[in-house]
Amino acid sequence: MEETSFYEQSDLRYLGLKDFGEKVRISRKASIYGASQISIGDNVRIDDFVILSGSIQIGSFIHLGAYSSLFGKYGILMQDFSGVSSRVTVLSASDDFSGEYLTNSAVIDSIYCKTVGSEVVFERHANVGTGSTILPGVHLAEGTVIGAMSLASTNTEPWTIYFGIPCRAINTRRKDLLKLEGDVLNSCKLKK
Repeated sequence: MEETSFYEQSDLRYLGLKDFGEKVRISRKASIYGASQISIGDNVRIDDFVILSGSIQIGSFIHLGAYSSLFGKYGILMQDFSGVSSRVTVLSASDDFSGEYLTNSAVIDSIYCKTVGSEVVFERHANVGTGSTILPGVHLAEGTVIGAMSLASTNTEPWTIYFGIPCRAINTRRKDLLKLEGDVLNSCKLKK
């Protein structure tokens, strides 16, 4: 077997993932914690130094760029054709910063610490640009784009482009890619 930077499809079962599809490419340099809670669809690429932790459901035709981190304590759902560029952080949980609890994961006894949060959802064709952060509970509607170096702290509207800290709507997005999606899906069916 020739050594490559990605796991061979036949080796993926040893990672302990809950489920994975066909044509999944995961870098050998990615870090996966709680693999039994992670599901991955078909045609997914996970690059070097990506961190996956917690309850994460990744659909099909998704790319996770290098150095991105998905922390799914309360769940992360990525629907088909969504994705994140390099150095994106997706958080479904955060420490409680009210001052009533310690905010340090090194404190082992949980009576001193408290986390809050909820599921993060990426609908189809929701994509996030490099260096951005998605906070707990955010729902990225279908076709949403979050521009580079942005902070998403609230839900988005479909087919809208957002940018800034915090991000704000700056433009609408065309839906031409839906035809391309159909072409890709038809092509995959023909190859089977």
